[in-house]
Amino acid sequence: MPKTLAGKCFCGAIHYAVADSFGYAMNCHCSNCRRTTGSAFKPFAGIEREKFAVTQGADNLMIYGDDKANDTHCGLCGSLLFSVVRDGAFVHVAMGTLLDDPSIRPSRHIFVGSKAPWFTITDDLPQFAEHPV
Repeated sequence: MPKTLAGKCFCGAIHYAVADSFGYAMNCHCSNCRRTTGSAFKPFAGIEREKFAVTQGADNLMIYGDDKANDTHCGLCGSLLFSVVRDGAFVHVAMGTLLDDPSIRPSRHIFVGSKAPWFTITDDLPQFAEHPV
């Protein structure tokens, strides 16, 4: 049975729990992830939606998109907490919002074809111009 990890937004209004059984983790450099995080890239970990739950503050969620594909933020502080992807079946947890240390680490950089020109990738992880097949 995997352990449960906790996460929360910057202001603490929203808390979540997620199983430490992520299937993948990546650093996304696409322009949408850069804009929604305000950073050079978004480190995220993917998991089946039913293994993720908002445990506090669901009434404060700000959802940009619909039930099948969205970015979910705290409506108070604006933190990007997670994205619903893959036709609503998976959640991409923004790893920076985790309070606990997950067992997974990002394994690659994706969408480096549109990465910020001012950012240099300095690790040895594989790089993909778009999403790997």
